[in-house]
Amino acid sequence: MKRTTLPILRVRALVGDRSRGQLLAGPAVIPCALGRSGIARVKREGDGASPRGRFRLRGGIYRPDRFGTRPPTALPLRRTRPRDGWCDDPGDRRYNRPIPLPAPGVSAEELWRGDGLYDLVIDLDYNRGPIRPGRGSAIFLHVARPGYQPTEGCVALARPDLVRLLRRLGPRTRMLIG
Repeated sequence: MKRTTLPILRVRALVGDRSRGQLLAGPAVIPCALGRSGIARVKREGDGASPRGRFRLRGGIYRPDRFGTRPPTALPLRRTRPRDGWCDDPGDRRYNRPIPLPAPGVSAEELWRGDGLYDLVIDLDYNRGPIRPGRGSAIFLHVARPGYQPTEGCVALARPDLVRLLRRLGPRTRMLIG
C-alpha cells in the first residue's frame, strides 16, 4: 500500500504544561516538546516561545554519520556538514539563514551537534520571507531531549517518531501550531 503525504500537522500545547504538546498527524497523536515559554502569537528572538501560525515545511538536513542512508521523505533533505551553522544574530545580514562556521563576531547555532538534537531537522519556514530581524530564528522540527524537555521555540519529537513521521511529509504538508 502506497503511503500518501499528510496535508497538515497540528500542534497543540497540553493543558497545564505549555512547554509540552501533541502533534496530530492524521489519526496519530505524537507527544512533542515546545518552547519553554509555550506558544506565542508574537515571537521575538530569545523569548523561548514556539510561534503560533501555519508553516510550510521547507525541507531539512540530516547527519549522515548518524543515519547511514538518507531518511526516506518527499521533502528536500541534504547532509549536514561539521561547519554548518544558522545565524541567530538580528544585527547580521544573514539572520535566520544557514551560514558556515566559524563566524567570528556573529551569534549562530551549530547544526552539527554532539547531543543528537539536530541529527534530523526540518525547517518550518518561520520568518523566512521576508525575514524580519529580531522576530525569531532557527524554528525547526527536530529530535527531542529525553523527557521532552522544553526547546528554545522549536517543535521536537522523539527520534523514532520523527523518522516515522518524515516518511509522510512532503512539499505540500503544512504545520499548524496553536
